[in-house]
Amino acid sequence: MKNVNASIITIGDELLIGQVIDTNSAWIAKQLNGAGVSVKRRVAVGDSAEEIIQALDEEGSTSDIILLTGGLGPTSDDITKQVLCDYFGGKMVVNEGALENVKHLFEKVFKRPVSEINLQQAEVPDVCEVIQNTRGSAPGMIFYKENKIYISMPGVPYEMQGIIEESVIPLIKEKFELPTIIHRTILAGIGESALAELIQDFEKRLPKEIKLAYLPSYGMVRLRLSSVVLDKKDENRDIDSYFDELKILTKDFLVTDVDDSIPVVIGKLLQSKNKTMSTAESCTGGYISHLITAVPGSSKYYEGSIISYSYNVKETLLGVKESTLNTYGAVSEETVIEVLKGLISKINTDYGVAVSGIMGPDGGTVDKPVGTVWMAVGNSSNYQTQRISLRFKRERNIEVTAMMALNFLRKFIIAN
Repeated sequence: MKNVNASIITIGDELLIGQVIDTNSAWIAKQLNGAGVSVKRRVAVGDSAEEIIQALDEEGSTSDIILLTGGLGPTSDDITKQVLCDYFGGKMVVNEGALENVKHLFEKVFKRPVSEINLQQAEVPDVCEVIQNTRGSAPGMIFYKENKIYISMPGVPYEMQGIIEESVIPLIKEKFELPTIIHRTILAGIGESALAELIQDFEKRLPKEIKLAYLPSYGMVRLRLSSVVLDKKDENRDIDSYFDELKILTKDFLVTDVDDSIPVVIGKLLQSKNKTMSTAESCTGGYISHLITAVPGSSKYYEGSIISYSYNVKETLLGVKESTLNTYGAVSEETVIEVLKGLISKINTDYGVAVSGIMGPDGGTVDKPVGTVWMAVGNSSNYQTQRISLRFKRERNIEVTAMMALNFLRKFIIAN
């Protein structure tokens, strides 16, 4: 058994100019890693035959599996299929399965005639194996060259994901004897430099086959131990003992010892106690509720949110006193306390979180500069408040506030 390496090539000018964010590579890499394939490189190229060919040459020289997404549509800028046909020395032919799929999609699903340009999507190089696309019209294609596998897929994420799950991963498992790639992850509520200092001796003692990665984000750090296991009888022996030690070293800051996000951690915590929560958001404008409701099953514990952006909403919906707002302002401890109390009373949940701040770029004062945030968490009988000072741009300030507020709530729930 040996390491199996892969490269991911994403194709499209829109990726290079920042018009579209490449989420495909991250998703594909996660699926490959789970199957035991190590991703060595991720490359983005434009809609250029020369650039695609260069990427194929370079990645084919180092990786066992080369995965491509993008450029398989019916328009003139979608050149991937023809480039692959020329590269692997084939000619274009109509694939009957792909043709039936295109006709079914347009005539039965879209309820409209198939155009000539759409029919062209059924044409593939005669030197490839076709992967039928059950979620769209452009088929996937498999090529073999010098004991390497090249797999081309549509760039549409939903279609690509179906091909990966239904065809590509099973193919890779059939073709290769794959090692086991093990990850153990903790989430720590502490800054990266402070964490590095805390575990520096531990890090020095790690054997070379176990890698440690720092993944900082939003005032917290994910620490990941990774190991590639070639002999299954040794699968968990070493990494688990080191992971146990790492948890002990970071126990005062440990958020979770599985690879979960803060919203997932909050959800599991609330469900374990059969409790509910709600949110009152000013400066985050609903971003906290977005994070919570992105978790499947959040309706079991999340009741809803009041976006109290204006003084009027704070007063009329949450019962904040006009005198409090006039005396202390919206961004104050006094105001978020009244917002929290009004929220829990109004929505009748077990826990609540309230935030109010100045996200920028304008609106700051000497006493309350941009990045000043007050937050409150609590229940019907108790609450805690916290002021934080951020230094980022508006979007980042909103993201950090949301994550820190949820972690603040997590700590309150555990303590109470």
